[in-house]
Amino acid sequence: MWDTIVLGSGIAGLTAAAALAHRGQRVLVLEQHLTPGGQTQTFQRQGWTFATGVHYIGGVGPFPGPDGQFGRLLAWLSNDQLAFAPCGNPYDIVRLPGLEFGIEHPEAAYRQRLLERFPHQRIAIDRWFGQMAQARRAAMSLFAMRGMPAPLAWGLKLWRGAEVEAMSRRTLAEALAEVPDPQLRAILGARWGDYGAPPEHAPLLEHALVTGSYNAGAWFPVGGPSRFAQTLLSVVQGAGGAVELGASAERIVVEGGRVAGVDFSQHGQPHSVRAPRVISAIGAPNTAACLAESAAREWQAELLGFKPGLAYLSLYLGLEGDIEAAGASAANVWIYDGLDIGRVWRQPADEDAPGLFVSFPSLKDPRSSDKPTAEVLALCDAAPFEGWLGRPAGERPEDYLAYKAWVAERLLAQFGRHFPSLAPMIRFHELATPLTQQHYVRAPQGAMYGIVMDAERLASGALNVRTPVKGLLLAGQDVSGAGVQAAAMSGLMAAAVLEPALLRQLMG
Repeated sequence: MWDTIVLGSGIAGLTAAAALAHRGQRVLVLEQHLTPGGQTQTFQRQGWTFATGVHYIGGVGPFPGPDGQFGRLLAWLSNDQLAFAPCGNPYDIVRLPGLEFGIEHPEAAYRQRLLERFPHQRIAIDRWFGQMAQARRAAMSLFAMRGMPAPLAWGLKLWRGAEVEAMSRRTLAEALAEVPDPQLRAILGARWGDYGAPPEHAPLLEHALVTGSYNAGAWFPVGGPSRFAQTLLSVVQGAGGAVELGASAERIVVEGGRVAGVDFSQHGQPHSVRAPRVISAIGAPNTAACLAESAAREWQAELLGFKPGLAYLSLYLGLEGDIEAAGASAANVWIYDGLDIGRVWRQPADEDAPGLFVSFPSLKDPRSSDKPTAEVLALCDAAPFEGWLGRPAGERPEDYLAYKAWVAERLLAQFGRHFPSLAPMIRFHELATPLTQQHYVRAPQGAMYGIVMDAERLASGALNVRTPVKGLLLAGQDVSGAGVQAAAMSGLMAAAVLEPALLRQLMG
C-alpha cells in the first residue's frame, strides 16, 4: 500500500516525505507524539503560544545562490506555502560582564564590527574568518560524502579527505586559543549552544557550519514553526500519503536482509505496516533499537555506542504588555556570567546557569496576534535528572516536581536580573526538563541535539544516509548536524537516494 514509510515527523522526516510525495510516492509518516513536527511543533498554555525548538533559520532569504538555496527548496516542497520574516540586524546579541556585542549580517558587517571593537586584534580576526571559510568547505564535503553512493564518496574523500579530517579533529577551543583577547575569544565562541557542544569538544567544522548559516541573515517562519508540519504534511496527504499520530515504532521489520515494513503501537494496540523502504528520522540509536540484533550487527553496535549530547532546560514565559518597549527584540540574546563561555551547568538546583539563551518568539513573527512570550534556555548536564529519566510521562514523583519547581524559580530570578523591566510583566511560566525532551522526541538522556557532537561522531562511517540494511535510510540531526537547515537537508538527501531525480532540486 505504501511506497515508503518515514519514521518521525521532525523537519527531517517532513522534508523527506514531502520530497517523495512530489515524485508521486505514497508515503506513510509515523509519529509517536500526538502533535506532528518534532522540534518544530508549538504548544499553547492559557492563551500563549510557545515554540519548542525553532529560534532562527538561515538560508531562507530572497537571495540567489547558496544564501537563499534552503528557502527555494522549502518553497518548492511546500508549494509556496512557507514564508519567513527577518529576525533583525543584529540577529544575535552576546552579553558578557561589562560588554554587549551585536552580531550582524552579512559576514562582512560582523567582521567590521569586530575590527572596530578590537582594533588591535586584526591579525587574529583575519585568521579566524579564514579558518571559518575553510571549515565550512570541509563541512560541505563531509556531508556530501554521507549522502553519496560509495564510489563517489570514495572519490571525494581522495580529493578533500585530508582537509575534512583535519577540520573534524580541530576543536573550537584550539582555534580560540589562538585569539589573544579574552573578550574577543568569548564573542567568537559564544554561540556553541546552537549545536550543543562546549568548545573543548566542539569540532571547529561544526561551529563554522552552524554559525555561518546565518551569514546572510536569520529568519523565522511566518505563522510560527508549526507551519512546517501544516504545509509539508498537506503535500504528503495530497499525493495519497498519510500521517499516523501516537504511533510509536517498535520494530523495523527486515526479511532476507532488506526492509519489509514497520511494527508500531498506537493507543496501546499493536499494528504492522508493509513497505519496501523506510527512512528513519528518529535518531540513530533509536533506529538501531528498533532492529533485530542480527541485522547489521556491527553497524548497530556503533550507533548504540554513541553517547548523548548535553541536555537542556527551557523556561517558557508568558508576558503581558509591550515587551518591546521594555527591552525585548527579535534578536536572540546569549548571556554569560564570565568570559569562560564553555562552562556547563552541572548543578541546576544549587547554582545559577553560567550561560543563558533568551529568545522572544512572539516578536519574530509579524503575523502573530498571540500574547507576548519569551524562552529562557540553558544547556546542562543530565546527571541531576538521571534518577527520573525513562519514567512514563504520567509518572512524575513528588521529589522530581519539587526539584523542577526549585530550578524554575532559580531560572526565573536569573532572567529577572538580566531583564528587570520585563520581570514584572511575567504572568505565566513553565519549565521543560530533560524528561520533557526524552518523552516528546525520544531524545536519549534528554539530549538537545541527539548524540554528542565531537570528532568521533564526524569521523564515523555509521552515520551515513545509506545504511547496511537494504531499503533503510537515516535522516535527522545525527546524520547531518544540528539545526533546522542541516536536519532538513538530511531528509532531502535520503529522499534523493530513493528518487535520484530529486538531486536537481538539491543542486538548485
